[in-house]
Amino acid sequence: MNTTVAPKHRDRVLLAVGTIIFTVFALSLGDALIKQSSGQFVIWQIFVIRSAIAIPFLVGYLAIRVPSALRLGHAFGWTTLRSLLLVVMWICYYLSLPHLTLSVAAATYYTLPIFITLFSAITTRTKISKTGWFAVVIGFAGVLFILRPDAGNFNGYALLPLFAAMLYAVAMILTRTKCRDEHPIKLSLALNIAFVAVGAIAALVISLLSGDMRDGFLLAPWSTMTLTGLGTMAILAASILIGSIGAAIAYQNGPPAMIGTFDFAYVGFSFVWGVVFFAETPDALSLIGIVLIVGAGVMALRQ
Repeated sequence: MNTTVAPKHRDRVLLAVGTIIFTVFALSLGDALIKQSSGQFVIWQIFVIRSAIAIPFLVGYLAIRVPSALRLGHAFGWTTLRSLLLVVMWICYYLSLPHLTLSVAAATYYTLPIFITLFSAITTRTKISKTGWFAVVIGFAGVLFILRPDAGNFNGYALLPLFAAMLYAVAMILTRTKCRDEHPIKLSLALNIAFVAVGAIAALVISLLSGDMRDGFLLAPWSTMTLTGLGTMAILAASILIGSIGAAIAYQNGPPAMIGTFDFAYVGFSFVWGVVFFAETPDALSLIGIVLIVGAGVMALRQ
């Protein structure tokens, strides 16, 4: 992967930092609502309806303000790959939410700076410092506190946000290296189109399954939409709009290491939503794991 950054684009750090904090606030709230709605809606219904609400706003904005951005452009392939990586990332993360507390899911997901460190070393042959390797060890020790890989306590669902972190790390590297000159609204539009396409294909495949297989957050049939349900979808659409646009703006305008540090605010917001919405309190070992992962992530970003 070529990680050369176009020199013509100057960083705007204050914009990037403010944007990522607001972005993770909105995303964490949306994820709490998805966890709350996981017994009501199937994941593909959320993908399709949420993005179907968001897409007209994105197209309208681009048509009025930046009509040239509606063209495919030279980075079409990279934009498509980025979108699909993020769709799979969100599938993994959302599927973990019914089975984990929000704070544990968030902390496991935020091993992503560790993967950014490792992937950068592989793709650019950058040497990892002693601090970087220490961060890797500490971070994965934190993951072990959460996973507890013994016969009685192993929580396999925590592997899903771990895999999501890998995908997000790759997607954000692509954002900065291959899609840096793409309009962030265009990147958001591409992502939401991918949500609709993947959700619709999955719904079609599920409709062909036998009735006894169609159950759960992944395979259940779509629910009938009520006014309350539409309101929830509208909030989720706003969340994904803010999230998809904000992440693109932040990582286009600030160094990934710096933005990633502030990205950790998601863990704190998730802890708050977990208490407010679900009265969740992680046990002592999970709290130790959360602290280790956050500390390791900050070290990895600042090495």
